[in-house]
Amino acid sequence: MQTIAVIDYGMGNLRSVVNALQVVSAGSDQVLLTSDPQQVLAADRVVFPGQGAAGDCMRAIDEYGLRQAILSAAQRQPFLGICMGMQVLVEHSEENQGTRCLGIFAGQVRYFGDGHQDQCGVKLKVPHMGWNRVRQTQSHPLWHSIDDGSRFYFVHSYYLDEQDATLVAGETDYGFGFTSAIAKDNLFALQCHPEKSAGAGLQLLRNFVNWDGRA
Repeated sequence: MQTIAVIDYGMGNLRSVVNALQVVSAGSDQVLLTSDPQQVLAADRVVFPGQGAAGDCMRAIDEYGLRQAILSAAQRQPFLGICMGMQVLVEHSEENQGTRCLGIFAGQVRYFGDGHQDQCGVKLKVPHMGWNRVRQTQSHPLWHSIDDGSRFYFVHSYYLDEQDATLVAGETDYGFGFTSAIAKDNLFALQCHPEKSAGAGLQLLRNFVNWDGRA
């Protein structure tokens, strides 16, 4: 039986993530919701979810003493970042008058803007909330049995502006195209919420549970 650590740093209700992982593992794996850095490092695979503001997220990570465990896990075990758990992997976010993030990858997290519009000039709501398509930009084991362009559930006002095209695993259009998934080695992260994304989301989590951590 493998152990899947879901990192709990007090940012959002993570029960839906735990429940979804329990469903796809069919009881054969131990899904552990934990704020203990040692349990994170000892797990076979790690899920790094999160909701809320970037500044609060980074403060909570340090208050719980999880920074080094996250940095280490992101280089060792199969690692899945979800929503804020993707955004703070890069260097900097515009949120909260500017927030320094974990800096695992180069990149910026930017605000869609109060006057965000589509290409026809129609104003779009911010936050971007609801179902939208993810275009798969690279082949990856976590896309197995998921149709290109499948819909996933999003809730966010800030988006990842990733400059390294080799990291981009998925893109989504909301007025313009933005990076909605990144991947490198043992790490995969996405802006949407797979635990709230019906069949496609559960399939992605199932793929993660069975992934050997290689692209």
